[in-house]
Amino acid sequence: MKVLVYDGLGVWLAARRLNKGRFVWTNGEQAIALPLNPEQLRALVAGLPWRTLTPDHAITVL
Repeated sequence: MKVLVYDGLGVWLAARRLNKGRFVWTNGEQAIALPLNPEQLRALVAGLPWRTLTPDHAITVL
């Protein structure tokens, strides 16, 4: 996955290579499109368990 980011000073490219070649997504019984909040999106891109991310189960990325 590649994302172009503009930070006010310029544009930079953020790249993420997936170990298994794909993101962990939902099973076939659930909707194809799911709304994600910003925390869930960051967890998905970082490879964390985004489906169980709640305020009670906070994950800190250092």
